[in-house]
Amino acid sequence: MQWRMDAGGQTLAFGTDGGLPAVIYWGARLPEGEDLAQLAASARHDLTGGMIDTLPDLTLTPESGRVFAGQPGLICAEADGTPLHPVFRFDRTEAAEGRLSLISTAQGITLTHHITAQATGVFTLQTVLEADRDIRISWLAAPVLPAPQAAETMVDVHGRWVREFHLNHVKWTPGIRLREARTGRSGHEHPPYLILPEFGCTNTQGAAYALHYAWSGGHRMVAEELPDGRRQVQFGAPLGAEPRPARRFATAELIAVHSQSGLNGIAAAFQADTRDRVVTWPNPGRPRPVHYNCWEAIYFNHTLADLSEIADRAAALGAERFVLDDGWFGRRDDDTTSLGDWTIDRNKWPEGLHPLIAHVKSLGMTFGLWFEPEMVNPDSDLHRAHPDWMLGPVDQVTGRNQLVLDLSRAEVRDYLFTAVSAILAEYDIDYIKWDHNRLLPVVDVAQADGAYDLFDRLRAAHPGVEIESCASGGGRIDAGILARTHRVWLSDCIDAEERLRMQHDAALFLPSCVTGSHVGAFHSHTTGRALPMAFRAWVAAQRHFGFEMDPRKISDADAAVLREVTAWYKANRDWMMAGRILRLDSADPTVTAEMQLAKDGGRFVLFAGQNAQTVQILPRPLRLTGLDPAARYRITLRNPGDKPPQSRGPNALKDGPLVLSGAALMGQGILLPVAWPATMWVVEGERL
Repeated sequence: MQWRMDAGGQTLAFGTDGGLPAVIYWGARLPEGEDLAQLAASARHDLTGGMIDTLPDLTLTPESGRVFAGQPGLICAEADGTPLHPVFRFDRTEAAEGRLSLISTAQGITLTHHITAQATGVFTLQTVLEADRDIRISWLAAPVLPAPQAAETMVDVHGRWVREFHLNHVKWTPGIRLREARTGRSGHEHPPYLILPEFGCTNTQGAAYALHYAWSGGHRMVAEELPDGRRQVQFGAPLGAEPRPARRFATAELIAVHSQSGLNGIAAAFQADTRDRVVTWPNPGRPRPVHYNCWEAIYFNHTLADLSEIADRAAALGAERFVLDDGWFGRRDDDTTSLGDWTIDRNKWPEGLHPLIAHVKSLGMTFGLWFEPEMVNPDSDLHRAHPDWMLGPVDQVTGRNQLVLDLSRAEVRDYLFTAVSAILAEYDIDYIKWDHNRLLPVVDVAQADGAYDLFDRLRAAHPGVEIESCASGGGRIDAGILARTHRVWLSDCIDAEERLRMQHDAALFLPSCVTGSHVGAFHSHTTGRALPMAFRAWVAAQRHFGFEMDPRKISDADAAVLREVTAWYKANRDWMMAGRILRLDSADPTVTAEMQLAKDGGRFVLFAGQNAQTVQILPRPLRLTGLDPAARYRITLRNPGDKPPQSRGPNALKDGPLVLSGAALMGQGILLPVAWPATMWVVEGERL
């Protein structure tokens, strides 16, 4: 038996000879009349010496009971710990529009593989295990997919605090590439993403596959090349993250994408899926507002006079939302106290937040507020009253002076819901910055399930409130959290030079509308680097734009630049937020470049960031992508005034627009003026 599903430009086909189904094809969309029986026959391997007499299939859940030579997709036991090695037989299918469920059984256990073709062009896959008795699960993989043979490397993601979203290019070798996030969140270290490029794949051309595990509580990834040469990829919760016996277990969804247009095809699919399916917007038609966040301006030193003055300056620069960060509650004068005590600090705010909010709203801005609901300080009224609400051992080491609340407990979630909801009910708040600043002491699926429940209850009670996911910056960014939030804080580092690279790589997975990016201080608070305002502002304008420095301390000249870029962002944000980010293949490694292309292809903006001195004297041509070869485009350098004194030649873009065909722009490219490091050239394009 065989089945096929199509999503956008890709096809997944499955087959079985009576056991668990296996993938017989994953790649570019097949013709409608493709003979699936012949396709299944073409996927059968030969046998040779040194092998058993039957090659076990690489099924959607590889089975330890079939002498499979690789990592099994299921490790389970009876409730008393007796190992189980079920050998499944295919039972039946259940199908609906765009959804296929393949159901198999063994030893009182039912294994169901759900495959959904989403309208956004991605596949989502999930494994569900149900038993007629309590059993234990050590490992359950989402439906297992084959990795391409025409590939030398895989690309996964690594990071740390203030240096998130770094791409690892790792060679395939016989054996396992194992990555496991055991910190209780998706993590800076091992975000749940994997790209599988074929030979010759670049940003703009070639074939690639990609997977994203939509779960926020930590995960395990196995990319394995078997002794026979086949390759498999498995994603699931961390090993042993479900310690309690139960009758039902389910993985998170695995999002799968195939591209025939290079890494940009992967990026465009993930961006559209996140924006149009995963995120549920309170008001989809509302423009993404310009943020002002006060954290790097004042930290914990809150006064109504200072914050009112800051709000005045922020509004004058063009801010539309004012976010009061950490320090407004309990006795929160530093990060050692009061997490969990979600009541207004009356020493700082004797009349509550009402005077500040009234002032902010009088300036035409909405108001947002920082919370960290999942955490507690040992020095807090909550911990003194309920030390038993802590997650993990009593004698554990704190992280950032914090402990974690056990969100598997209903009474903990009830307390947090009531406390946060009371603030949202009393004050006119349209935005929460939701932080998560320490690693978990234990790995348990129940903690993430509890967090999801808390998010869902608050969303239902306050449907107009947007939520940003922040976890020491970018420590919890995945489709699981984005199904409950509307923005992610990519990094606590807003140094524009670091952000240029981070945003470029994160665009493989994240659309601009959810990626918060702020203009920081002249001297970065996380690197000490000093960068010009134009560069800081244009880098932030690539994504959901805002600023975070003390606006009382910037010069008149810098304020003028910031107002200009803010106005440009407001004029262009709607089509940018709905469009695609396409990374460019720059011939010069000192240039990080991308295009943002409107949904209808009628306009674009090119950002080319110069992050170091070039080896050659003059800039190399920069080829564009995603355009209609036969169309003509007018291109205009938006910021010629940013040229350095050394730029003294007849570069045409400095003097006015050019009109070129899409073929010329993509084939030969454009020549930008000479640039200093920490310069961003901005080129606007319009199809004629």
